[in-house]
Amino acid sequence: MSGLPLLTLMMVVPLVGAAVIWLLPSASSRLAKPIALGVSLLTLVLALVAWAQFDNASGDRYQLTETHSWIPQFGVSYALGVDGIALSLIIMAAILTPICLLAAWNDLGDDAEPGREKTYFALMLILLTFMVGVFAARDVFLFYVFFEAMLIPVYFLIGLFGGPRRQYAAVKFILFSLVGGLIMLVAVIGLYFQGPGGEQGFLYESLEGAVGGSTATQRWLFIGFFIAFAIKAPMWPVHTWLPDAAAESRPATAVLLVGVLDKVGTFGMLRFCLGFFPEASQWATPVVITLAVISVIYGGLLAIGSRDIMRLIAFTSISHFGLIVLGIFAMTTTAGSGSALYMINHGFATAGLFLLAGFLISRHGSQRIADYGGWQRVTPVLAGAFLISGLSSLALPGLSSYVSEFLVLTGTFQRYQVAAAIATIGIVLAALYILLTYQRVFTGPRPTFAKGGEPRDLGLREKLVVAPIIASFLLLGFFPKPVLDLVNPAVKQTLELVGVTDPTPTHATGSAQ
Repeated sequence: MSGLPLLTLMMVVPLVGAAVIWLLPSASSRLAKPIALGVSLLTLVLALVAWAQFDNASGDRYQLTETHSWIPQFGVSYALGVDGIALSLIIMAAILTPICLLAAWNDLGDDAEPGREKTYFALMLILLTFMVGVFAARDVFLFYVFFEAMLIPVYFLIGLFGGPRRQYAAVKFILFSLVGGLIMLVAVIGLYFQGPGGEQGFLYESLEGAVGGSTATQRWLFIGFFIAFAIKAPMWPVHTWLPDAAAESRPATAVLLVGVLDKVGTFGMLRFCLGFFPEASQWATPVVITLAVISVIYGGLLAIGSRDIMRLIAFTSISHFGLIVLGIFAMTTTAGSGSALYMINHGFATAGLFLLAGFLISRHGSQRIADYGGWQRVTPVLAGAFLISGLSSLALPGLSSYVSEFLVLTGTFQRYQVAAAIATIGIVLAALYILLTYQRVFTGPRPTFAKGGEPRDLGLREKLVVAPIIASFLLLGFFPKPVLDLVNPAVKQTLELVGVTDPTPTHATGSAQ
């Protein structure tokens, strides 16, 4: 299978699956769900095959490459390829998509119109195509195409299938994203004039550390890319679209939006900002680290004060993204590896919280935290799964997020002690917003329900949704080596492009004494 264009296949398979679903006659519309699930599982198999073929020891930055001329007059190619960071994010997207499809199995209700059900699951598969494409792109222009194309299915998933304020949330999401995309487009055009040129002048390999122009020009290009990625991430103060989008989305949509799509922002900072503009990255580091620390604290405080459980989870993500960005711009191998691992761990932790919150809301019909209390006495399995997801999110030792958060803070402390010390406040805030939420929703006296209206605990399908997520907490908490082995070489190569090395320890060694 080594000759197969695996990355292209991972995009084509879900796209074909979406077309098949849309072409189903109304009488066969119920087949949309099993077809979507089967196609997503096939894509997952292809992603695992790609992982098996990826060789960490080869020394090649980009592997599984495909390169075909697309618009040679402007140096644009259909070029795909992955390093360890991109591949790990693709695998995460491929794992979360079937989980989300299974979680959304009954989201539209048994009496949903056939056309709506087909549209919903087809859009999820189209989104999978673009998620793979944006991480697999090896050409800046192709990356930009996927970066903007992702907005289309997400806009319709929120606007057509979201909550009461779905149209407002969808428009706000698209406006913020389009502004960021237009700013990036200006920077992409700037790259065309400042890059090395040629028929493959937009290839990452051609641009890494080789963007010309004056120092001021490079800094402006850096700012253009950074703003677009900061909106996507999202970071304070361009984060305000996220709570509305998450609160009005279906839980499965929120998982893919926050758990996967928003990682394009932090992935882009590593790949573009640091890789293409090393001097500008170091120039901007004090400001970026300040914004990252503000995001950590601000997101945590808003989560503590949130009254809506879906908005609360969105605010926690703003805090976590602040830590990821902090690790990226600390520019140490420890912090960079921690940030890359954090992208994966945050995706699974957020998936657990959003999906379990969705199961809870489907039983009671309310997102308001105050409308709950004592539910661990009624739905003990749901309560236990939510607690484990929350403990992973707050980085309890032994669960996945602890490893990445520890690496980020340790690596940051090597170079920016004050920023790392302030960011540790985020750990305290995380404990508060997770444990207080669990207390308000699940502890207390047994709630009363109308006769015959007591909610059921998690069913078999819902347990199948939750089981792999909880397994990821334990696996990556006790054995993160497979993911770290993937991302470490890419992190080191990026820091080499920037021209930084890890700080030398200042304490005296035993031999020196």
